[in-house]
Amino acid sequence: MSIYENDTEDGVATKDRVQIKRPPMFKVLLHNDDYTTMEFVILVLETVFNKNATVASQIMMDVHKEGVGVAGVYTRDVAETKVALVHDLARTNQHPLKCSMEQA
Repeated sequence: MSIYENDTEDGVATKDRVQIKRPPMFKVLLHNDDYTTMEFVILVLETVFNKNATVASQIMMDVHKEGVGVAGVYTRDVAETKVALVHDLARTNQHPLKCSMEQA
């Protein structure tokens, strides 16, 4: 038995290319509320999403002005983990910060 997927009778082995699909990506969103401080949102962006201070401030302003801001785009498992981390950090620090994910 051959290790190749397609083995022809004339002795020439060929292998079909397998197309690998990229996993679906998900946006992690932070939502504005009237109680969570801007400083805490920046802290979350820096610690959970590894953003620098400038980018974190820009995303925080999007959250403040638009009501929602994209913290990052990740695969499903990573996005779910980030959402859980944000909720745990917010709860620990007594903030009602809401974080969600949606398919990009």
